Order: sequence, then structure tokens, then C-alpha cells
Amino acid sequence: MITVTGATGNVGRVLVELLAEAGEEVVAVSRRPQPAHATAGVRWARADVGDARSMRVALRGARALFLLLGGELNSRGESPDALLEAVTDAGVEQVVLLSSQVGATRPAAPSHARLREFEAAVRTSGHSCTVLRPGAFASNALAWAESVRTRRTVFAPFGDVALPVIDPADVAAVAAAVLREDGHAGRAYELTGPEPISPRGQAAVISEALGEEVAFVELSREDAHAHMSRFMPEEAVSGTLDVLGAPLPAERRTGPDVTAVLRRPAAPFGAWVARNLPAFR
Repeated sequence: MITVTGATGNVGRVLVELLAEAGEEVVAVSRRPQPAHATAGVRWARADVGDARSMRVALRGARALFLLLGGELNSRGESPDALLEAVTDAGVEQVVLLSSQVGATRPAAPSHARLREFEAAVRTSGHSCTVLRPGAFASNALAWAESVRTRRTVFAPFGDVALPVIDPADVAAVAAAVLREDGHAGRAYELTGPEPISPRGQAAVISEALGEEVAFVELSREDAHAHMSRFMPEEAVSGTLDVLGAPLPAERRTGPDVTAVLRRPAAPFGAWVARNLPAFR
């Protein structure tokens, strides 16, 4: 049995589907109620990764855990040791942690200190572990969906700074492979898309997919900071803007790990847009 946390999110939802289709017994964990159109044959458990006690039932009988920290858990919460004690008590053998590329490229960044803490705890826990470190997600473009629908305009900072954004479905596919195949223990995989693309370039891809002009308006860092501060903690806002505005060479680079694990290239931004086009119509 495989326990998947964050099961209603962009990565977890797809991962649950992939594992179920492969014939795995899956327990899908979420703080939200079971979705109306949940994957057939999957058992749902309402629990919180940030509350180790609530996770114990969801972990019972599992051989593997996919661990995803969501929302505020990326900046505060229980010690990782509390959750890993529950994992050990349940007899879980394998942990796959969804971390971040920034945890490796910017080892002193306050915005990713919590993820680094979890990485260190998982690595020293005695379990077979694999760490997935994706870069920026293609799905971050959903933040523009309302303005594209209502004004056919994308508002974003750093319009011409390109990053190799990754499709969350590829992250899920890598996680599924790691959870089901041998040979991944002790590894850390850096997951990127196939090529760098700027926010202005992403707007052009959305425009082409819609068959209508989508304007691009570049925000100042200050305006972007004010907007993001409405729903993100300060350290996360500053860290995100640092990466978006002045990425390090390692953050601009396309990595080989998606292809190495999946034996196919990573999907381009346009493939993500095609699947999610209704959000922008």
C-alpha cells in the first residue's frame, strides 16, 4: 500500500491516478473532504501532514509514503521528527519527499529552510528515501487565469527572465516511477521542463492556444510583492521573487533527471496549457 499526501493538489491528484491505474493499493490523504469524482478503488483519509497523530491511521499498513508539505507547512509546524516517528511506528519502508530545487541551489534561503529540515530528517531516518526537487511549476500560470479570462491580459514581474518550468504531471510521473521501481533509494532528482520560457513567452503560448491576443503587462517587483503578500508569508514572497527575478545559473539550466527516470522528454509548457485551457477561456 502507498500513502499519498497532498492528494487533491496538482501533483498528488495525478499521482493517485497513476498509482491506481498501475494496480497499486492507494490511501489518498488530504485535509479536504474526498472529491466528488475521486479515483475508483482509492481509499481516502482526511488527515494533516502537520499533525502526526492524525496521520497514524493513514499510514497503517503502508509500505511507502509520498510526502508533500502544503501551504503554511512549508514555513512552520511540528518537527519533522514527529511525523517520521509515526512513519517508523507504522512500518513504512520507503519515503519519497517532494522538496524544491531552491533547497539545493540556495542553501541559506530562509524561504526553504523548512523543506531543507525535512530533507535532512528523511535522509537520516533510516528509511529508504528519495528526494524530488522540482523547479518552478507550469501550473503557477493559473494565477493569471482570472485576468486572462476577464481582460485577456497577463500581469507578471520579470517578463523576460526565462526558467525551465515543469509540468506537475511530470513530477507525479517521476514520483510514481520512484515509488514502484528499484534503484532510486538515496537519490535526489532535480526536475525541470525541457527548455527555459519567460512569463512573456508563457503568455504568448496561452494566446496561441486560445486563438486570441493576450497582452502582457510587466509588474514591478514592488507591485508583485504587494500582490503575493496577500496569500504568502513574507519569507516565501521574497524568496520566490529572488528566484524569478535573478535566477542562478543552476536554476536556469534544464536538467536530465525527468528523461532519465521516465525514459521520455519532459513535457513543454504548451502541453500543460493545452490540458488546462478551460481555466483561461
